[in-house]
Amino acid sequence: MSRSNPQRSSIAAKVRQNSPVDGLAQNPHPSPRRRFRVRLAALMRWLHIYLSMFSLAAILFFSVTGITLNHPRWFYSGAGSRTDSEGQVERKWLRRVTSEEVTEPERSVDKLQVVEQLRKSHRIQGALAEFRVDDGECMVTFKGPGYAADAFIDRETGKYRLSETYHGLVAVLNDLHKGRDTGPVWSVLIDVSAALMALVSVTGLVLLFYLKLRRLPGLVVAGLGAAVVVALAVFCAP
Repeated sequence: MSRSNPQRSSIAAKVRQNSPVDGLAQNPHPSPRRRFRVRLAALMRWLHIYLSMFSLAAILFFSVTGITLNHPRWFYSGAGSRTDSEGQVERKWLRRVTSEEVTEPERSVDKLQVVEQLRKSHRIQGALAEFRVDDGECMVTFKGPGYAADAFIDRETGKYRLSETYHGLVAVLNDLHKGRDTGPVWSVLIDVSAALMALVSVTGLVLLFYLKLRRLPGLVVAGLGAAVVVALAVFCAP
């Protein structure tokens, strides 16, 4: 009793005919132009797949935080908190005089010691954003994603008041999205993520040109999407 092979689907046959890789297998001696197109298609497919997977977390993160940025009232209600505290730093740190600073002793402050003392006493996590000094007071500001701390130090007594503000998890995510007070490393990550998203889009567009059955409809849909974005920007944005 012989077993007959099932009839091949016409759709599968068309896909194989349109595939540059299968076309190369059917023709063992293709032209240089044909070989270049096949290798380019294979490269674009490889890049599209693995760049998409590598940047998946970044794409999801910036997509979700785009929504939280666009609708802050949905997420910010009651999310913030504030903590006030007091302390003391060494008076000598606020009145240190060196040979170069003899002409203006009132502006000579050991900023490093003051900042380290504040960090150690209150576990401040943000980066130093500002250290302002006047005749009677120092103001030290720390900032981080969704976080701010301001210390006001009396130069005469060394006493200070520290106010820490926490804006909540959504504010942290939004600041990470915008790169606000996140430092140079995260700034590089934002640039790399944007480049990866652009490469994923470009490789997907290039692959579309290798799909004869989907090329024209795909380009039409892409053109419509671009037209909608431009129209909204021109006619709907104030």
